[in-house]
Amino acid sequence: MTRNDPIKHFFIWPALIIVLMISIFPLVYSLTTSFMSMRLVPPTPARFVGFGNYLDLLQNPRFWHVAGTTTLIAFISVGLQYVIGLSVALALNSKVPGEGIFRVSFLLPMLVAPVAVALIARQVLNPTMGPLNELMTAIGFPNLPFLTQTSWALGSIIAVEVWQWTPFVILMLLAGLQTLPDDVYEAAALENATPWQQFRDITFPMLLPISVAVVFIRLIESYKIIDTVFVMTGGGPGISTETLTLFAYQEGFKKFNLGYTSALSFLFLIVITVIGLVYLAILKPYLEKHK
Repeated sequence: MTRNDPIKHFFIWPALIIVLMISIFPLVYSLTTSFMSMRLVPPTPARFVGFGNYLDLLQNPRFWHVAGTTTLIAFISVGLQYVIGLSVALALNSKVPGEGIFRVSFLLPMLVAPVAVALIARQVLNPTMGPLNELMTAIGFPNLPFLTQTSWALGSIIAVEVWQWTPFVILMLLAGLQTLPDDVYEAAALENATPWQQFRDITFPMLLPISVAVVFIRLIESYKIIDTVFVMTGGGPGISTETLTLFAYQEGFKKFNLGYTSALSFLFLIVITVIGLVYLAILKPYLEKHK
């Protein structure tokens, strides 16, 4: 088949129409619903309310609270994931003994389903029956409220996120490190550059594009966190650990407030887009400098 062969339309157009139907139609329908007042329980006829759902959300203190909580979890957990992931990737790239075993064991947490990880974490961190608290009290430490006090619950969720998703950062950064040219390091060694100088002036700048991509991907994924929070704390105590997606779940699947939930989903999309644009705008000068 040549480039101008008309038979290509026989393969392209059906696939294109199917992709448009399954990707564009739900978005358009959801956007339309966000401008409607639509409840399933109690069933009420749909009516057009314009930006009413968006204004209600922006005036709802709960929305700003969950947006702040989600941002806190996302930024702290992704920051820790990057620092730990870069450290481990540098160590593995230095050909430490048993590198293969370490590489496989470090990647295992990423392969476990988030719900299963959250269930195990909830058992381990249980304030009354958890083995961690039993161990701590046995050696004289007080019983800690891992899941029942706001600061401890947030810390526990962040710790689980870091444990599960740092392997992804390790994998990506290690792949990036292994593509760096050896001749640059050989030239630096001839100039008697120290390991810190090699990291500061060669490794980190050359790793910056993949670092930006990895952090960007993890930030977007962290903003969508729901399963870990849902299983570990259910958004509690109170709503202190509730995230944006859990808030949308509560409105959509418990209150069946479809119009409000659609508006919340699009506000969530706007928040993510703005954060992504600001993030890329801040890093653009550095990326162009080290291109």
